[in-house]
Amino acid sequence: MSTNPLEMASLYESMGGHDTFTRLVHRFYQGVRADAGLAPLYPQDDWEGAEERLRMFLEQYWGGPTTYSERRGHPMLRRRHMPFAVTPDARERWLSHMRDAVDELDLAPELERQLWDYLVRAAHAMVNTPDASRAPLI
Repeated sequence: MSTNPLEMASLYESMGGHDTFTRLVHRFYQGVRADAGLAPLYPQDDWEGAEERLRMFLEQYWGGPTTYSERRGHPMLRRRHMPFAVTPDARERWLSHMRDAVDELDLAPELERQLWDYLVRAAHAMVNTPDASRAPLI
């Protein structure tokens, strides 16, 4: 395999491109919509828009089209999620639905590992509200 970056396929292409990310995000949102604890965090009147935004973001992150930035500017993930109470429970629910979606892709093990590692790190970074079941630290 060549080590010349111009000759190597992007991770986006290696993962299957647009079709793979469309399947991933659609399957993820099927789980989210049915999750009574997580669904309320999403725009109930714009599920298709939420799906499109996540797909565009992931495609761009993994080396695909830069449509996300062209339409929405810099991702600023943490800032964009600040208006929502993202608790450790919400993170775990999010990861559970994403795990189901990733498993259905049947990616090569190394690609799956890279994708999953990123998704776990991103999910942990979005937590902005402590667990409601614990007393606040004073």
